[in-house]
Amino acid sequence: MKLKPLLLLVACVAAANVGTAATRDEQTKACKHDAIKFCAIHIPNKEKIEACMKQHYDKLSPKCQAMFDSPDNDGGSGGQSSS
Repeated sequence: MKLKPLLLLVACVAAANVGTAATRDEQTKACKHDAIKFCAIHIPNKEKIEACMKQHYDKLSPKCQAMFDSPDNDGGSGGQSSS
C-alpha cells in the first residue's frame, strides 16, 4: 500500500520546520493529519508542503501549531500576524 510511504514523507516534511523540543514521534502525531488535510497536493515537494503548513497555521490543530517555532517566520504569509 502506498499510504505508509506517503504518511512517512508528510511526517518528515512536517517535522522539518518544528522546534527541537519535541521528538520526531511527537511531531508526527501532532501534524501528520493536518499535513495530509491541507497540503497533500504538494507532496512530494518539501518546500511547498512547509510553506503550505505555514499558510494554514490558523487551521492547524493546536498540537501541530505548538510544533512550529513561529507561524510567520517566512514574512507573515500565514498564521496570526502581530502588528
